Amino acid sequence: MPDYLDDLRLAHVLADAADAATMDRFKALDLKVETKPDMTPVSEADKSAEELIRGQLQRARPRDAVLGEEYGIQGTGPRRWVIDPIDGTKNYVRGVPVWATLIALMEAGEGGFQPVVGVVSAPALGRRWWAAKGHGAFSGRSLSAATRLHVSRVSQLSDASFAYSSLSGWEEQSRLSGFLDLTREVWRTRAYGDFWPYMMVAEGAVDLCAEPELSLWDMAATAIIVTEAGGTFTGLDGRPGPHSGNAAASNGLLHDELLGYLNQRY
Repeated sequence: MPDYLDDLRLAHVLADAADAATMDRFKALDLKVETKPDMTPVSEADKSAEELIRGQLQRARPRDAVLGEEYGIQGTGPRRWVIDPIDGTKNYVRGVPVWATLIALMEAGEGGFQPVVGVVSAPALGRRWWAAKGHGAFSGRSLSAATRLHVSRVSQLSDASFAYSSLSGWEEQSRLSGFLDLTREVWRTRAYGDFWPYMMVAEGAVDLCAEPELSLWDMAATAIIVTEAGGTFTGLDGRPGPHSGNAAASNGLLHDELLGYLNQRY
């Protein structure tokens, strides 16, 4: 099995470059923000970070395909880099520090493309998380200064912490009642949002999290980090990996119960 460590080192280099670019424009008074056709915001920093990553990949991995949120798919083949230049753009443009660059490498395999490397870098929080298939998940300032991540061992919903992004998406999918039932069963709920709940699941600080509507670039990096930390990452339909257009992540012990509540429709 490939060890993917060279690819992981490259992903860190890409994240370093993106961090420098995004932090340079964070809280800039003249930051330019546009509205995309799906009515979500995109800043000049989103675009420049993705362009920067694509340029470096073109030089370092010219045979690999690249899929990014802002510029779509380029190239073909069994290896595909998946980029979200700023996950949490709404936070970014308002000066909230909860945002990150998500970089993943996916390889073609049984069941389609699967993530094999993931880096989540949140420079405004001073945090970075990463994983490579078969090598575990880590957090720290560099590959040589890192702490291995492990999900929690909480096995009862009444002791569990559940994180989410917002209520509106659950309501739009007629899943709100099941969602609210779940919040009544768990010990604690918090709406951290975006990439952060998945990283806290990987760290063992949170036991469950879910979102009703996501794109591949929102999930590819977080999925490999959660699973390499010993957790479970699926769609709401139970399909493993980042392929269902939504996500549920847990320490594994509570996953069936999580899906049971979130699939209740009234």
